[in-house]
Amino acid sequence: MAQPRVFGSLDELRDAVGEELGTSDWLEIDQKRIDLFAEATGDHQWIHVDQEKAAAGPFGTTIAHGYLTLSLLPAFVPQLMRVDNVKMGINYGTNKVRFPATVPVGSRLRATARIAEVTEVPGGVQLATVVTIEREGGDKPVCVAESVSRFYL
Repeated sequence: MAQPRVFGSLDELRDAVGEELGTSDWLEIDQKRIDLFAEATGDHQWIHVDQEKAAAGPFGTTIAHGYLTLSLLPAFVPQLMRVDNVKMGINYGTNKVRFPATVPVGSRLRATARIAEVTEVPGGVQLATVVTIEREGGDKPVCVAESVSRFYL
């Protein structure tokens, strides 16, 4: 089980700009997860949900939605970092999201992260973390996103 880097204060977080946060555990992407994401979002494109048609398609199987991959950040990032002694942390958004490679069904994914920037906001700080999600056996990341969070005292 991955052990997160624990920051005990906003000062510790500020001092960690540039720090690599390690590697999360692997997470398998099965067809059930893909189908549930399709149901939740209304994105039923055949490359994601039609196993028969996808088998004859360009990827030879169904693939995960790019936004499904992005939506895994809340599963991965807490394995990489935690900020203690704050009243709350919130997801503020993402910057520069890219999906350089596909995620075939049955793939195992994991994430790494780097603290890119910490800036002051009223009552706390804004944290930009570059999260890279890789596929086991892949030669390119499947998602690279700058996740933006805010932590308030």
